[in-house]
Amino acid sequence: MRLPYTWVERFQFLEPLEERWQKVPLAALIVACAFYGLFLLQLAQGGGFLQMIDLVFIPIHEGGHLLFRFCGEFIAVAGGTILQLAVPLMLAAWFLFHREVMGTAFCLFFFFEQFLPISIYMADARAMELPLLTVGDSDDVIHDWNYLFGKLGVLDHDTQIAHTVRVMGWLGMIATVAWMAWRSVDSRKAVQD
Repeated sequence: MRLPYTWVERFQFLEPLEERWQKVPLAALIVACAFYGLFLLQLAQGGGFLQMIDLVFIPIHEGGHLLFRFCGEFIAVAGGTILQLAVPLMLAAWFLFHREVMGTAFCLFFFFEQFLPISIYMADARAMELPLLTVGDSDDVIHDWNYLFGKLGVLDHDTQIAHTVRVMGWLGMIATVAWMAWRSVDSRKAVQD
């Protein structure tokens, strides 16, 4: 990928983005496609053992509330979702700068996959029927999206917003798998040239 020269000159940390992607072995591509295909199938069916990876994101989400608690109540409440999305995105950036297709794809896939549980939480903003987790006193539990949507004045649109976020998650996951397959095949061609 060729970046404009002035970008690289001004922001030298972008230099690695001009390097070629590391070659992806065909066997790794086949295993990855099978994994993502099975994962997407289980998501479409409403659940499966692969979705247990979402359990990893619960402490990350709760940690976000703690991390951002000094930034005011609104940011502290939003902090759970911010960190839940920031962690896989930052990891994807690390793999991107190291030109590793599989690592970048894995992290981007789970960045977009997290849109699904977030959308479920968003859709519950008015109903507030989901069980809530908290760090600290359980008497002070705030439903993140009831609070956030209420403050933003969009609480009546919780299900529409949630649906949009869900669709974005699905499109992002599918696009990531397609990008991974294309980039993997392209990395093999680049090595052969």
